[in-house]
Amino acid sequence: MGILDKFRSVFISAKAASQTDVETAPAVPTREERRRNKRVNARDETRALIIDDSPTIVFALKKILQSSGFITLEALDAETGIAIAREQTPDLIFLDIILPGVNGFAALRTLRKDPATSHIPIIMISGNEQATELFFGSRTGADDFMKKPFSRFEVFARIERLLDANMVPQRITAASAESGHDAHD
Repeated sequence: MGILDKFRSVFISAKAASQTDVETAPAVPTREERRRNKRVNARDETRALIIDDSPTIVFALKKILQSSGFITLEALDAETGIAIAREQTPDLIFLDIILPGVNGFAALRTLRKDPATSHIPIIMISGNEQATELFFGSRTGADDFMKKPFSRFEVFARIERLLDANMVPQRITAASAESGHDAHD
């Protein structure tokens, strides 16, 4: 089997995995379910770092989060985002996959290797279909994923999955993901 055949095989396997990877990207409830269920919010002044090269996405996420009492930190590239994460230790990070310079996957690896940031839950975001497939095809160390464009509801649904009993975002451990339990179960 040649190198191209191996790549195709891995890519096809990754694509198949992405279509069945329920614990990474649970189905978003319908509008009817959203009306019935009361939203569970993170504690006030939860600090969220948004790393995205689109000022529009940064602004939108910032507005959504601040309207619910979050404190936001922003970076338009991975290098700045990593520096902010190390200096200010946010409670949660939204990290775009496609960034200028260091991409989101490399930034994620850097954050996971650093003891000062390895515990921070990270939600990867992307509007790029190939990046989405790559994300689902690999175990990247991220805690969740949101596809652009996203709704206000989806932002809070992803955060809610990461909340512990004290309403603080926590990493999803491998054991809780495998057993179907989230951080707050």
